[in-house]
Amino acid sequence: MTERNNACILVAEVIGGERLVGRLSAEEARHAVDRCLNRIDRVVESNGGTRIDREAQRLAASFARCDAAVLAACEMLERVMSLPPTSGVQLATRIGVHFGGLESGHPPRGDGLGVARRLATGAQPGQALASEAAISQLSTPARHFASADDSRGPSIHGVDGPIYEIGHRMAVVAPPPSPDNLRQSLVIHHQKDELRLDEQRPVLLLGREQGNDVVIIDPRASRQHARLERRDSGFFLVDQSTNGTYLVIDGQKEKYIKQGEIALDGPGRLGCGFSANEVERDLVFFELR
Repeated sequence: MTERNNACILVAEVIGGERLVGRLSAEEARHAVDRCLNRIDRVVESNGGTRIDREAQRLAASFARCDAAVLAACEMLERVMSLPPTSGVQLATRIGVHFGGLESGHPPRGDGLGVARRLATGAQPGQALASEAAISQLSTPARHFASADDSRGPSIHGVDGPIYEIGHRMAVVAPPPSPDNLRQSLVIHHQKDELRLDEQRPVLLLGREQGNDVVIIDPRASRQHARLERRDSGFFLVDQSTNGTYLVIDGQKEKYIKQGEIALDGPGRLGCGFSANEVERDLVFFELR
């Protein structure tokens, strides 16, 4: 007996694998695509999603909240793009996100899953599209990951209402931020690297896996450990790790965050899976400018 529920559904397809045919053996080409799907699968897990289907080049997942699905889509695009080319071929992913009906079973069914698949098929390589139903479920902070304009393409059929592109560099459709926040940025120092979190780059990823913006070598860090977000109301640390994140704001006591978020309201440092009071080369320092 199947059960029908409404959920935010994400479908991700890996494309470019057919170009590997002739350059590699069938097994090697399949391994290259699987490597991308494995990264996508890990992003689903780290954002609280549930994989509901996996095929040769496509994966579907459900999320309780559309915020998590949209953030997962953004991470997927970056993580797949960060993989080096295989035999001169750069694999990419295209993603569809929709809020709608989902029927449990093998295979899963439902109009929500069907729309998400059509959105993924209609997206360009390296693009994620979301339906109006999904965008309407987003919280105000998550709305800045969606474009302000309808991105409907003529090849997408069977999708009612506007279609929006989602990603880390989309226009803000929420109310405009205050002038003070517009001028402010968060500067990140890690070992010899310096990165800036601002309106041009509103999200930074931290973790042990290559492809993160800040790669933490320490084994206590998770592969996708945490992210730093710039929102209208300020800068936030969002932990999604196993061991949690330790945060020290200068002049304050150390705080521990696990599977949660906290505002970064001053200069300080954080440790991914270890105390920020340790003398550790993988400490991440930050300051507001």
